[in-house]
Amino acid sequence: MMTGKEIRDKYLKFFASKGHKILPSASLIPHNDPSILWTAAGMVPFKPYFTGAAKPEVTRVTTCQKCLRTPDIDSVGRTARHHTFFEMLGNFSFGDYFKNEAIPWAWEFVTEYLGLEPDKLWISIYEDDDEAFNIWHNKVGIPENRIVRMGKDTNFWEIGVGPCGPCSEIYYDLGAGRGCGSPDCAVGCDCDRYLEIWNLVFIQFFRDEEGNYSPLQNKGIDTGMGLERVASVLQNVKTNFDTDLLRDIMDFTGDLTGKRYGSSAEVDLALKVIADHSRAVTFAIADGAFPSNEGRGYVLRRLLRRAVRFGLVLGVEEPFLYKVAGAVIDKMGDTYPELVKNSRLITRVIRTEEERFGETLAQGTDILNKLIQEAKEAGINYIDGGQAFRLYDTYGFPVELTQEIAAENGLSVDEEGFTNAMEQQRQRARSARQETEYLSEKAARLKSVLDQVGETVFVGYETLSGKSRIKAIFANDEVVEQAEAGQDVELVLDITPCYAESGGQVSDHAKIIAESTEVLIEEVTRPVEGLHLHRGRVTGGVIRVNDAVEVQVDARRRMNIARNHSATHLLHKSLKEVLGDHVNQSGSLVTPDRLRFDFTHFAAIQPDELARVEKTVNDAVLSNLQVETMETTLDEARSMGAMALFDEKYGDRVRVVKMGDFSLELCGGTHVKSTAEVGMFKLLGESSVGSGLRRVEAVTGEGAMDYLRAKEEQLDLIARTVRAMPHEVVHRVETMAQELRALEKEAEALRARLARFEVQSMLDGAREIAGIKVLAARTSATDMDSLRAMLDLLRDKLGSGVIMLGTAAGGKVNLVAGVSKDLVGKGLHAGKLIKEIAPLVGGGGGGRPDMAQAGGKDPSKLDNALEKVYALVSKQAGQ
Repeated sequence: MMTGKEIRDKYLKFFASKGHKILPSASLIPHNDPSILWTAAGMVPFKPYFTGAAKPEVTRVTTCQKCLRTPDIDSVGRTARHHTFFEMLGNFSFGDYFKNEAIPWAWEFVTEYLGLEPDKLWISIYEDDDEAFNIWHNKVGIPENRIVRMGKDTNFWEIGVGPCGPCSEIYYDLGAGRGCGSPDCAVGCDCDRYLEIWNLVFIQFFRDEEGNYSPLQNKGIDTGMGLERVASVLQNVKTNFDTDLLRDIMDFTGDLTGKRYGSSAEVDLALKVIADHSRAVTFAIADGAFPSNEGRGYVLRRLLRRAVRFGLVLGVEEPFLYKVAGAVIDKMGDTYPELVKNSRLITRVIRTEEERFGETLAQGTDILNKLIQEAKEAGINYIDGGQAFRLYDTYGFPVELTQEIAAENGLSVDEEGFTNAMEQQRQRARSARQETEYLSEKAARLKSVLDQVGETVFVGYETLSGKSRIKAIFANDEVVEQAEAGQDVELVLDITPCYAESGGQVSDHAKIIAESTEVLIEEVTRPVEGLHLHRGRVTGGVIRVNDAVEVQVDARRRMNIARNHSATHLLHKSLKEVLGDHVNQSGSLVTPDRLRFDFTHFAAIQPDELARVEKTVNDAVLSNLQVETMETTLDEARSMGAMALFDEKYGDRVRVVKMGDFSLELCGGTHVKSTAEVGMFKLLGESSVGSGLRRVEAVTGEGAMDYLRAKEEQLDLIARTVRAMPHEVVHRVETMAQELRALEKEAEALRARLARFEVQSMLDGAREIAGIKVLAARTSATDMDSLRAMLDLLRDKLGSGVIMLGTAAGGKVNLVAGVSKDLVGKGLHAGKLIKEIAPLVGGGGGGRPDMAQAGGKDPSKLDNALEKVYALVSKQAGQ
């Protein structure tokens, strides 16, 4: 039997023998691609090469790409093939070979290297792709009756504007026993008989905005073979989960939980989901994702909690998934060394999230108990489906657990309402989900401009000004020949000293000057490789294509940015020294005013640790370390010990920034010439931005001076306020605080005495209505807490009776009502009482039969409203 690892190795070595460069898998977090959350296909890292937006270093590449998709998350474990995490084998050509090579190589690999029986293989092609048909039939020798022509919906790859082309797929016939039994069962049927194992996409057309197709000059190949699928065929098992790629993890989980795979459908489903999701979360965390409440962090949290919920099915209530992650690392760490490198981080993040989820489950139980109580009070015998879904979606509370607890209380769950709410969420997710696009419409136009005018030469490392020429002008997203004062424009120059936003560093601001013309540039981007786009406004004259201009970068702004950027490098190293080597940068923002730095860490940073980090950075600043930059190979940079960011994709040539012997990082940003130019470094604080993820903010240079100046002004103001010299402020404030606490204690005692007098006065005003003692009165209480405390005091004194208290403060009304238990049994209801009184003061509220509260907006009506309480009590008593 061929293992998954052997299949992976065979594939990569086969295409290496065909002149392909084997590249390691890219990160699951797409590099510089905000349109997608995850790398969901083998071609995602190579999108710029297919479009021409970037130039590949080699034209033939092969990879085994780790992928993550979640649209079909609820199908995982219920079908033979659905996964969230999977491995995609692929070979790619960027303007090199085409169908004549790709098709025979595919056939050679599956038949000769994998040993699949030719008579069990079927081929699909796009219905009009005669070229592919001729190669498959005449060159490879596939019988005509095993080549199936299929329509555009299945065998033509395109998404919007950009490169596109027909597909050809290789199917394996698993036999009639795996089919649906229909006489029409054939390639393309939804049943499991014909399994697609490899898709070849022929990128040969460009689709424009009008839907016209034109041949590409440089054609491309993009193929994808699912490793789990082909392993299931070669290992002769019914599902992907029965392959060694997943079965080993399932068996580990079974041993851990005392459950055996194959013992029941419920156990099998749980083991499958845990195996799949544990791979997904392990790889995602290794690549720098962390659980949170938004974006990819939310996806990661959902996967992790879903796996934990299925652990409950196996009877596991303690954290366990971090141990399963360890099994994933043991299984796949030799192929993906990032798992081993980040193993401690992975297990700590997962265990922390599991422990937090335990608290969330407790919170969900409390909410469910309230829903049960409300349903009983309302006389309803079921839990609303929408509420059950909110528990499931927001708090991760399993619907099965909701059903079980509800049943113990004699209630059911509205399953139809739950299903509808879940389907609505799926529809929202589908509509919001952005497809994997090769190129947006605007980027396609920019690529066309790049082809016409050539690349922008960036000279901003060496100079802050220079001569240039306008090569293209965009106004309102349209290419124009000129623009006048008052117009917003985007300019393409042949040479620029302006740094484009990248790597967390904001772009330069600049002026573009030509005789009587001036353009103020407020943003510079690099939407396609080799092209800088300068966005700004024409403030004088007319700017034209081919105008000779001078570009002047805002030097003061650039220097402030450089100070903050260099400080992030010093900060990164200092955090590692103080907190530990597990600290890794996971994001940053560098602006002229301040810097923000996100990094991996598991607890709040203690004040003494923050002080040590700040001192370490400032020591490096005062050491006046020389800041050097150099270009070298990626391998050489790594051998030097240079730190690299988790989500950056680097070419063979990289830029290294060295600060003495203190810091060495790969970085394309702008920096000071020596650390002394950073000036003073001041941490502003730290916070949590997700499970295992912390954030610090800081200022340097001018920003630090402004910060200190503001602190001095605050200190002077406090000194004047407390009538002390600045150096005496602390002692004076401490003395005043002690005096204040003494006064508050005295005031509290006085308030308590006053309340007792007020209570007695109000009790004297109680009336008897239909044999019931009723008290409705305005009080001096200032807030709802005080009002409820007053209610409790009166209830103890009054005994059996009805109480309604009201207070008016700050233009608002607060009301609270109480009914003694003996009267609740006779039909009196505080919630119903307050629902009728609250509208009289412009408000609303409600509550339990024994206690209720409300608010209102019209204090002028409070006395009249309280007077009506007596009539309402009489009415309730009569009923």
